[in-house]
Amino acid sequence: MGKPHLDINDFRVKPGQKVNLKKIKTDHAGKWFEELAMKQLDENRTRIIELQDTLYAEHKQSLLVVLQAMDAAGKDSTIKMVTQGINPQGCSVVSFKTPNSAELSHDFLWRIHQESPRKGKIKIFNRSHYEDIIIAKVHDLVPKDMLKKRYKHINNFESLLIDDNVKIVKIMLHISPEYQLERFKHRLQKPEKAWKFNASDLEERKHWDGYMDAFEKALENCSTEEAPWYIVPAEKKWFRYLVVSQIILNALEDMNPQLPKLDFDPSMLMNPEFLK
Repeated sequence: MGKPHLDINDFRVKPGQKVNLKKIKTDHAGKWFEELAMKQLDENRTRIIELQDTLYAEHKQSLLVVLQAMDAAGKDSTIKMVTQGINPQGCSVVSFKTPNSAELSHDFLWRIHQESPRKGKIKIFNRSHYEDIIIAKVHDLVPKDMLKKRYKHINNFESLLIDDNVKIVKIMLHISPEYQLERFKHRLQKPEKAWKFNASDLEERKHWDGYMDAFEKALENCSTEEAPWYIVPAEKKWFRYLVVSQIILNALEDMNPQLPKLDFDPSMLMNPEFLK
């Protein structure tokens, strides 16, 4: 029996597409099962490692992976599983928290631009500039007319990065409020996980519908042909790992990095005179 078909375009938000998150299953896994998915994940990681090494050597392009989700959707574990084995010289993660006073003294994209990936590197944003339209919308942190402008600012910012050879993929890990509550309970039962829990997380759950609406608006306004959004069902973690790894692998294959040409003749190393 062959492997089930996995087409990442099934999770892609097309430019201008209307999004209704309530209609998207959060526990979807198609015809995949865990053992087969983890085997495919291993194959994907092997290829990702190879392509990342080439990307680093080429030093002409970079890849930006944006991860957004509600709390307890599995961003940290997904990053850990998908990037396992990648040379840390060529891959890094940054997490964006509440802006500090210095960051608030600049435009909302100032701190983001400083963390954009350098040539030859993969950069993963664990939360991102999208916090500034999602949280801002839920809690009315900016005027509505300014919020509308931020969608355009983000699209222009991402276009600027793309023009500088940055490939961008954006992934929303999609869960239900019931799943989130179960994960919160799970965290509290394990000392090594309990530190992640914050009492304010429960307060934010009251705004679930508002967050879903804010996510939908961000997905609808900012999924472009050049920098697409993907909605990944995240409640079966092994399927989540598989899909995210496939999105990253496809992006690297599209980039098609090449090893640089040598500026010397390697055969010279075999010359006895050279080896003296």
